Amino acid sequence: MKKNAAHSSRELGVQSAQKPMRSAVGSHSSTRTGFRGTVLRLLGVFAVLHVLWALLAAALQRDILPSPWVVYPALIHLDGAEMLTHVGASLIRVCAGIGLALAVGLLLGLLMGRSPRWNRLLDPVVYLTYPVPKIALLPVAMLFLGLGEASKIVMIALILVFQVIISVRDAVKAIPIDTYDVLTSLGAKRMAKFTQITLPGALSAILSTLRISLGTAFSVLFFTEIYGTEHGMGYFIMDAWLRLDYPGMYAGILLFSGVGFLLFVLVDLLEYRFMRWRAY
Repeated sequence: MKKNAAHSSRELGVQSAQKPMRSAVGSHSSTRTGFRGTVLRLLGVFAVLHVLWALLAAALQRDILPSPWVVYPALIHLDGAEMLTHVGASLIRVCAGIGLALAVGLLLGLLMGRSPRWNRLLDPVVYLTYPVPKIALLPVAMLFLGLGEASKIVMIALILVFQVIISVRDAVKAIPIDTYDVLTSLGAKRMAKFTQITLPGALSAILSTLRISLGTAFSVLFFTEIYGTEHGMGYFIMDAWLRLDYPGMYAGILLFSGVGFLLFVLVDLLEYRFMRWRAY
């Protein structure tokens, strides 16, 4: 009887140990399946867009819309060193603008989310200035900051910072007060509450805002790169347009879009790395 009981207990132990292993394997398997499905959907959309592009080019039969098999050879024959300079200049500007917007927006959003006094003070300012079309302030930025890098970076940050402020503030205000009470009862300091509750609670909003901001940042970047510079993807595209080099222009648009897509994927990877608890 004792042998049977010991044998049964060992079997139960093995089975209970195998359950987490099976769930982990199942989780990895579902992740791989989801990733494979996402890649297949992206490839399908990519193919459909190119088919539509080719059909539209064949229907128009005009130089202003070359077909994909004309644009891609032009893309391949672009000067590598020159394009690296243009892409590098654009990445520096957009990353600096997004970084500045995140730094300022995160600070103000956390203040407004955690402090009713700061929220009462800053909320009217955000409410009144957020609807203002920031791109209309481009001439003002050029007057005060010149035609160099500062005006370009500030314009990107100015357009994005309000999105960050509002998203972070709302995310922090949505954290239940009872969550902080648990750490308070354990004698946690303010920094511990910030790192353990506030920042993780706001991280989802930060990454979501960053994903949305990328598209906006590249749109603003294009406008800011058509003045006061000879480097950047916006400058390259507009220069090709002025020279009536339509294959080169579309090649620049494809490259510009590819860089934005890679940054978008990078944000998704960051979200997967730091927020695995979210369901996909």
